[in-house]
This record gives sequence, C-alpha cells and structure tokens, in this order.
Amino acid sequence: MNDLISQVQSLLENKTIDIFIGYEKGTRKPRPAFVSKAEEAGKLIFNENCSGNLAVYLTRKDLVEGKKVGIAASYYTLKNIILLFDENQLKEDHLRIITLSEKGEIQLLQSLEEIKQRLKEMSAPAKADEEEWVRKIDAMTVSERWAFWTEELSRCFKCYACRAACPMCYCTKCIVEINRPQWIQPWASVFSNMDWQINRVMHMAGRCSDCGACGAACPVGIPIHLLSHKMAEAVKENFGEPDEKGNVLSTFKPDDKENFIV
Repeated sequence: MNDLISQVQSLLENKTIDIFIGYEKGTRKPRPAFVSKAEEAGKLIFNENCSGNLAVYLTRKDLVEGKKVGIAASYYTLKNIILLFDENQLKEDHLRIITLSEKGEIQLLQSLEEIKQRLKEMSAPAKADEEEWVRKIDAMTVSERWAFWTEELSRCFKCYACRAACPMCYCTKCIVEINRPQWIQPWASVFSNMDWQINRVMHMAGRCSDCGACGAACPVGIPIHLLSHKMAEAVKENFGEPDEKGNVLSTFKPDDKENFIV
C-alpha cells in the first residue's frame, strides 16, 4: 500500500486535492476513510476486499462542496462516477481517481475519458449469491412472486438506509419527505413499503449501476437490490444500453416500444 499512501500524500501536499475518500481497515471489512491531511494517509488501504461504493459521498455537500476530491474507485464506483458525470453532478477538473489494475497496481485517472477506458478494461465482480436469487425469483409464478415480495417488504420499517447508500439518490428533497400532497405514507406497512420501493426503483430506471449497495445497507436483510437489478434488465431489454443523452424516464424516442399499453 506504499504506492497508494505516497500518491495520496503527494496529491494533498501539492493541493491537487483537498480531501481523499478511500478505505481503511474496519472491524470485519474495509470501511470508508476520509483524509484531508497528508500525515493521515498512512491508514489507507486498497485491495480486492475494498468493494464498497464510495461514489455515494461525491454528492455530499457537507463533505465535498467547493473541494477538489480524490477517491479510491472500485468497479461500481467507477460506473457511478460516469453516471454522475452524465447528470452534471461532478466537475472533471475537481476529481482525481485512484483505481487498481488487474495486477493490483495503483493507477491515477484524471479525466472522464480515462475513466471510461479503464472501465471497459475491467470485468464486473462475480455475484454468485445474487445470480442464485434471480434464478429463484424468475422461476416463480406471478402469484408466488407477489407473495415473496409481500413477505419481504412487510419487514421494512422505513429507515431509508437504501436511499442513503445509493450514489444516485442525491435529491435534496425526496418524495417520501413531501407531504403536500402526501405521495407515500410515512409509516411502515406492507403497501406503503411497496409504494416506497416501487418509486425508488422507478427513479433508478436506467440510472442504476447494479452495485447492490441498497440491499447491503438494509438492516433487516431485504434483498431490495434485486428489484433494481430486474429493472436494469428490463430497461436494457426494451430500451438498450443507457447513453449520455439521458435516462429512460427523461427521454423519449418515436420508436420506443409501447407494448405495455393495453
């Protein structure tokens, strides 16, 4: 990790960045670390176990507003950085990215084009558990699927950890906080919970990196990331790969499929 530490120290000492968002050793697994002084860089680590999506902090105004930021970027962090650039949430000259090569070597990326090129060279991390869950759900009948999600979402108590963990949930005021009109009931109940999750997933349509941070953040273990995963599959199947011209809920093409209209 000496290369990482020296790189971050250099970026901070030269005033290239004001803060570095990375990982440090945690109790069970690596946890986020925020370094603003060169002498603090010694606690940083970066390896294959550092998979948490740190892009969620890039829109935290209390943390990064007005600052030049460095960040340690795993595969999904890079994907979300590109999505945030597409939505004009990041400034290219205010961001420096450190990622790992296939050999585990530190790489510094300084432009959007470099980020895109690096992402093309990377493979998505394996998700054996998630793939097994998807196979089980796909094999269910419609009524079985409804029963499955009714049971799972009955355990939700509206803590909104899923929202807090998602890099694309950066709205200053969420629909659940609007009470004139009251779009979603604030108390926890099965149908209210479904309203919340359906709205959340629809908001992610064409914008989700499939990182699974929402599911990982759920304190009661509801696999809500599978909803976003299936939505991403549906978007790709019906509208193709997302592009830089906007997400599927903010764009219209004359040849868009309309087979959902009955």
